[in-house]
Amino acid sequence: MSASDNDALNLFRTSLAASSPPLPTRSADASSASDIAPLTDASHLLFNTQSAADGAQHTALPLTTATRFVSQTNGALDLASIFWCWQNKDKSTGDYIAATQELNTARTSNGLSEVRNLVFAEKLDLINWLSGENDSEFIRSLDDNRQTRAQAHDAAKMASGDGDVVMQDARAEDDKLRDIYALERKTGDRNSILRGSKPTDFSHVRKYAEAFLGRSKASAPTPALITPAPAIRPAKPSSGRRPEPIILLSPSASSLLRLSNVKSFLMDGVYTPPTSTTSTTLNILHVNRVMPSIEPTRPLRFILVESPDNFKPDYWNRVVAVFTTGQAWQFKGYKWSQPAELFSHALGVYVGWRNELLPDTIKG
Repeated sequence: MSASDNDALNLFRTSLAASSPPLPTRSADASSASDIAPLTDASHLLFNTQSAADGAQHTALPLTTATRFVSQTNGALDLASIFWCWQNKDKSTGDYIAATQELNTARTSNGLSEVRNLVFAEKLDLINWLSGENDSEFIRSLDDNRQTRAQAHDAAKMASGDGDVVMQDARAEDDKLRDIYALERKTGDRNSILRGSKPTDFSHVRKYAEAFLGRSKASAPTPALITPAPAIRPAKPSSGRRPEPIILLSPSASSLLRLSNVKSFLMDGVYTPPTSTTSTTLNILHVNRVMPSIEPTRPLRFILVESPDNFKPDYWNRVVAVFTTGQAWQFKGYKWSQPAELFSHALGVYVGWRNELLPDTIKG
């Protein structure tokens, strides 16, 4: 008789298919009908099978025999738990659990092992498999054991003639990988770390900034700004017309003068804190001012920009002043990137708060 024929689950399934369910007995040698006992007193399970080759066969297995059915909560079930589950296949889950508790009380009083009940999904899976309806995900194959894998390991080494061949236990390797993944530290990408998983409202920061900068509501309203132009356009050459001088402002967010507030400061002498929304939409501004020392009868037009990106080479000859915050990166795209050289060609202007310390980069 092969190993599969002696397997408890295969014997159980075969006997049910032959309409000869197994019988609980008090001993392994059930020679008389008096040996048949209820499960409360039984220690073995008798299988009566018959085949054309071997004829009638009587096989008794202890009820404590471990089977290939592996429960997620109880591990490998013994034969007693399998038989008890089949006997209660038509009972509801509540009745099945109550009957299991009552059975265990009787078996322990007789010095026998307890049976374990299955959850609904496992119970249904086992009953369907024993009935021959489908396969079971909880039943291991016959060769799924360590001894068989060890024998296969030795056979592979003998066949190859190489004693250095390593064949690891796949289940043990999976356990190691599971432990490694459990200790894995999950890292985020740039978006999840810098921006977070949900948008954050920073409107309260704006309120604190306004209070800190001391915005005055009583100040005169900011004059209307000229519609921004896409780039600086050179004046059309005409006889006797002076080229329009250019003033460069600092694009730094910490600069006190930006395109949004420099016009009122230069023309009216009124300072209002810059607004970021307006600064991002403007890229050029024009200011007209009378310069008596140059032309007392007609105002001179100045062009104010924050970036020289649209400059042509001859535009640098028209730069008359540069407003700076003392940050060296401001001059990176300039024709003269060194402050000493830059301010030898144009006037350097720093605007700061009264009693505020001057940056070291603009001293001297």
